[in-house]
Formats: sequence, structure tokens, C-alpha cells
Amino acid sequence: MALDHWLAFVAAAAILLAIPGPTVLLVVSYALGHGRRVAAAMVGGVVVGDFIAMTASMAGLGLLLEASSTIYLGLRWIGAAYLIYLGVKLWRAPVVNPDEAVAAGRQANPFRIFLHTLTVTALNPKGIVFFVAFVPQFLDTARPLLPQMAILEATFITQAAFNSMAYALLAAAARQGIRKPAVQRAVNRTGGSFLIGAGLLAAAVSRR
Repeated sequence: MALDHWLAFVAAAAILLAIPGPTVLLVVSYALGHGRRVAAAMVGGVVVGDFIAMTASMAGLGLLLEASSTIYLGLRWIGAAYLIYLGVKLWRAPVVNPDEAVAAGRQANPFRIFLHTLTVTALNPKGIVFFVAFVPQFLDTARPLLPQMAILEATFITQAAFNSMAYALLAAAARQGIRKPAVQRAVNRTGGSFLIGAGLLAAAVSRR
């Protein structure tokens, strides 16, 4: 793979990852609620979720979805419903004072958080569209495709891991300063609204 193609991909992926989407919102909400103790579980979920979505996309899932409208609509509706569910759950999340949050962080179930993050990441429409429609632009058809796809996938997953970790640590640090119930409630409802909006948008696209 040519260096200029790889650098262009790195820049494009960095922009995509920096834009807050369902995965970032979920990572931030968990970090605000449980602190740094769940960072590893969240990053693990992002990495595995992106690996599944990117591998499936590059293996031809995009062609399968285009060929079968039923499968396409089914996946979109499942993803939309799950995003709305998480948004409602975050909107209704109780306000926790800092001392109680520390105890909650110790009791958090890392495996459950890992599964939630994995599911949202794997079903993230933004990521799937990027993998199916945008990644092929960086492939050189005159060279073997498999090594190029492996490089791009490893690059994106590495960037996604660092990006999610950065968001988690920043949110965990900000969590220490969020002591007023009104501020916590506003954060929960803003994040919940974005997740619900993302789910409704995915559902609207599914009808087309």
C-alpha cells in the first residue's frame, strides 16, 4: 500500500472517530457513571465491535445487504431499536452523587458493559457506511487487496481504541467536577436525546 493512501486513510478515520456518535455517547455515559474502572471493558467492546463490522463489510456483507432488502431493513431496525432503548435508559438514569458513584464503579459489571459497547459499535450505521462505501477508495486494485485490507483494518481499530480511551478518560475526569444534580441530569438527558435521535434517524432511513 502506498504511503500517501495510508496517510489519507488515517486522516479520514481520525475525523470520523472524532465526531461523536452512538459509540462515543455510550462510552461517555458509562465513564460518567462508573469512572475509569470500566474503561478497559468499553475499549474492548469498541475494538471487537469495529473488528466485526469492518471484517464483515470487507468480506462482502455490503454486497449481501444490497442484494437482500429484507436483511438490510432487519439489521437497520434492530440497530435503531437498540439505540432508542439505550437513549431512553440514559435519559431516565438516576442522578448519583460522587461518593455513591465510586461505590457503583466497584459494582459495575464489566462484561455487561463490554457487550453493550460491542453491540452499539458493531451496529453503528456510521461505521458500516464508512467501511462499505469509503474504505474501498483507499485500496489500490493494482496490488494484492488482502494485505491492504488488513493494514486498513488494523489502522482503524487502533485509532478507535485510542479515541474511545481518550473520551472515557476525559469523561471520567470531568465526572469528578459534576456534583450538581442538575448538571448530571442535563448530561444524561443530552446524551440520551442524541442516542434516541440516532435511533430515529436510522429507523427513518430504514423505511426508504
